[in-house]
Amino acid sequence: MQIIDSVILGIIEGFTEFLPISSTGHLIVASEFLGLEQSNINKAYEVIIQFAAILAVILNYPDKFSIKKIELWKKLILAFIPIGVVGFLFSHQVKAMFSIEIVAIMFIIGGIIFLIVEKFYDEKKSHITDVEQVTYKQALYIGIAQIFALIPGTSRAGSTIIGAMLVGLNRKASAEFSFLLAFPVMCATTGYDLLKHYKDFTDANFIVLAIGFVVAFFVAFLTIKLFLKFLQNFTFVAFGIYRIIFGVILLLIFT
Repeated sequence: MQIIDSVILGIIEGFTEFLPISSTGHLIVASEFLGLEQSNINKAYEVIIQFAAILAVILNYPDKFSIKKIELWKKLILAFIPIGVVGFLFSHQVKAMFSIEIVAIMFIIGGIIFLIVEKFYDEKKSHITDVEQVTYKQALYIGIAQIFALIPGTSRAGSTIIGAMLVGLNRKASAEFSFLLAFPVMCATTGYDLLKHYKDFTDANFIVLAIGFVVAFFVAFLTIKLFLKFLQNFTFVAFGIYRIIFGVILLLIFT
C-alpha cells in the first residue's frame, strides 16, 4: 500500500463510517479499484483507520463518556448485544458474503428502504429528541435492526438509523444514537481484528499507517459535525437516492 492509497482509504473510511452508505462497502469497492489485495497487512491498516473513527466519536461527544452517563451506556450495550452475538456465531458466514455483487444489491435495497421510510415518516410524531430519552425497549429494537449491518453493503449507520426512526426517535437523535452505538461495536470488531492481526504490524509501513490514521480521524470528526447540521434542514432521501445509483453503477461495472 502506497501513501496515496492510504490517504484515499482514510478519506473514505472517515467520510462513510457514520453516514448511512456503508463504509465497508465503499472500502471493498475502493480496494478493488486501487488493486489492493485483502492481505493481512492491509487488514491491519483497516484496523488502524477504524480506531481513528472511534476516537472521532469520543472527541465529538466527550460529555457522553463519563460515569454520569452510565444509564445511557447500559442502553447502548444492550443495543450492541444482538449484533455481537450474531456476528460471533456466524462470523464465517458473514465473511463469505463479502463480494461486490452483494454490496451492490444491498446498496440498492437499503436505498429503497430509506425512501419508503422517509415517505411515511413524520418527525413531528417522533417524541424522542435526545439519545438519553431512549428506553431500554427502544434500544433493544435498534440493536436488532443493527444485525442487518452484518450483510456487506447494508451500512451499520443506516440500519441503526432506520431502526431508531421506526421506534420513535427524530432524525438527529437517530443519528447521534448511531454514532454512540458505533463505539462498542467498533471497539469489539477493532479489538478482535487487532488481536488477530497484531503480528502483521511488524511488516507494515508505519508512515502509511500514521497518515491513514490522521486522515481518517479528521475526516470522521468533521463528517459527524457536518452530518448533524445537514439533518437540521434535510431528510435521508438524498442518501437513499445515492445508494440506489451507486448500487446500480456497481452492478453495471462488475457484473
